[in-house]
Amino acid sequence: MRLRTRMSTTAAVGALLLLTGCGAADMTKQASPFANAQGARTVTLSVQSWVGAQANVAVAQYLLEHKLGYRVDTVQVDEVPAWDALSQGRVDALLEDWGHPEQEQRYVRDKKTIVNGGELGVTGHIGWYVPTYFAKQHPDVTDWKNLDKYASQLRTAESGGKGQLMDGSPSYVTNDKALVNNLDLNYQVVFAGSEAAQITQIKQFAKEKKPFLTYWYAPQWLFKKVPMTEVKLPAYKEGCDADPAKVACAYPHTPLQKYLNADFAESGGKAARFLKDFNWTTEDQNEVSLLIADQKLSPEEAAKKWVDGHESTWRTWLS
Repeated sequence: MRLRTRMSTTAAVGALLLLTGCGAADMTKQASPFANAQGARTVTLSVQSWVGAQANVAVAQYLLEHKLGYRVDTVQVDEVPAWDALSQGRVDALLEDWGHPEQEQRYVRDKKTIVNGGELGVTGHIGWYVPTYFAKQHPDVTDWKNLDKYASQLRTAESGGKGQLMDGSPSYVTNDKALVNNLDLNYQVVFAGSEAAQITQIKQFAKEKKPFLTYWYAPQWLFKKVPMTEVKLPAYKEGCDADPAKVACAYPHTPLQKYLNADFAESGGKAARFLKDFNWTTEDQNEVSLLIADQKLSPEEAAKKWVDGHESTWRTWLS
């Protein structure tokens, strides 16, 4: 994600694991042999590890297969390597990008091997959060300037005597270590390992009504289960995160984008048009994410349930 710059600003499941993240995959072994094939009725979609991205792919796959007659292959690949795979035609489409200006410059503007597929319809935002029950007890904790006051309460065995700022996967591109350093905070970034592991830890803290400080992002279904309140960091201004080592500002609000392989965008027929037209709301995505992550439906089952109840939405994507 600069995941979620989750990304440059930050925020991937595998095969529909629940985790979030961004790591390095060997696309030469995972890519579908049908990706970008002329005239093929097969589409290959990149799947990142966070459940929101899985929800996009689940619904797109269901509609491509059941309404348009395509076979859909999915490949789990981390967010930055996905750009190279997309450029080379090893995948046809990436449905949720949180902002990677370097890759956009290289592949969209310079090489012209990738094209923007339009907005997903969802705005992403990464931030630091505390549980709302703790924020109600200590309202001033929601200002970063007061975080050190609570460092001792947020300390864990893993944070080395400092307060803990919990992140998800080490493969995510985040600004958190730089923020802790540049804001001179008495905190240690501790990685849970994945989105799934982070969710498990957050739920455990909440069950015990313990305070915690975590890197998190919206949209995300977990807010419905564990209400969290954002800690206000120094205001984001355009360019304030240009130098990763000097970042001392909040993460931006990012309209999430879709990207298509340029050849596929031109010759992919109804599938390419459908993916360009695919556009839904945060509420739609969270509905499917909750079915997958919390109610444990398979991605296909979750997609079918959403599709059955939202024909007026998806019908406009078909041409």
